[in-house]
Amino acid sequence: METKSAVGTLGALAHEGRLGVFRLLVQAGGDGLAAGEIARRLDVLPNTLSASLNVLAHAGLVSSRRDGRSIIYSANYGAMRELLAFLMEDCCAGAPEICAPLAAIAGQGCAAEAASA
Repeated sequence: METKSAVGTLGALAHEGRLGVFRLLVQAGGDGLAAGEIARRLDVLPNTLSASLNVLAHAGLVSSRRDGRSIIYSANYGAMRELLAFLMEDCCAGAPEICAPLAAIAGQGCAAEAASA
């Protein structure tokens, strides 16, 4: 990931509402959630949610698909992995103990997700 792209992605997440939407979609898994369900769960107005989803989609963090009359939004896990890899790329600098706690946290989240699947 290029620095300019990382800045755009981080900028899309640098808002409480957009970060909440993205986190909810990450938790929802690959099936995603309908826009109305996202609005209900986060108690946001539809126009506010639409603006947030547009910013996240433009940054490549979410994708959408039509299912009947609903639009289903999903987190783009590939983009999330790219951003995390970019942030941790030069982390250790020869001292693995610096990033070991972060790797452990990531491993716990993935293990919990795999166990619930």
